[in-house]
Amino acid sequence: MSESLADVFGVAGSDVRFLRRLLGDVGEDAWERLLEWLIDEWFRLDVLGLENIPADGPAVLVANHSGAWGLDAFVLQKALHRSLQRSLHVLAAPFVFRLPLLGSYAAKKGAVPIDPRSAMHRLSAGELIVVFPEGVSGLEKPFRDRYRLQPFNPGFAVAALHSGAPIVPVSVIGAEESSPRIGGVPALAKLLDVPCFPLTSPFPLPAKWLITIGEPIAPPARPRGFGARSAAARWLCAEVRDTLQDMVGRERERRNAFVR
Repeated sequence: MSESLADVFGVAGSDVRFLRRLLGDVGEDAWERLLEWLIDEWFRLDVLGLENIPADGPAVLVANHSGAWGLDAFVLQKALHRSLQRSLHVLAAPFVFRLPLLGSYAAKKGAVPIDPRSAMHRLSAGELIVVFPEGVSGLEKPFRDRYRLQPFNPGFAVAALHSGAPIVPVSVIGAEESSPRIGGVPALAKLLDVPCFPLTSPFPLPAKWLITIGEPIAPPARPRGFGARSAAARWLCAEVRDTLQDMVGRERERRNAFVR
């Protein structure tokens, strides 16, 4: 290949990469505007209990995960980012970062792949992390089981014990009604390389959303032995799950009382 032809291909390649970045930036800006409109106008979101999030130092925010599309993670991140004077990092499954547009948007807003070492590093640095211990199971449950928390992965409890960071329970109400799961399409999930592809409303329904932040739960002192630490993490995980389940039930009734 001649040097001049190589130069032409090099310039063309640079132009294509620039165009992709430009289109990506435009798409992310459009998603940001849509998310703000959804939160303020469509979902009419109310956020209660912000004073329960520490003004400084580490904390683990533990939220229920619901709604077929997993939109609650984006809504929660956006709502907290607008209200807090500090950064936070949402722990997300690896497949999220492969999603067109949404993956790059999530990464730019501070989302990080689920990794206990990464979580402990963030907490050791005095930062906030947000976790959804139900994982994809919270999104896969049928609508008849809405707001019934699925089993928790205890990784967040291990991180809290290790760092001494308080755990802040966060109840998210509204996602179940906005994107009710009535089934799934396994073939599409396999084709798109995602854990599940839901059968639901293609656009979120205009349900009222309520996010409530509960009082922090202090982890016990970290035991010395591995067995004792494992038992303490399981106990703490169960304690947080029970607390959050009670919150979800209570806040669901509260949301229904002042729907507007």
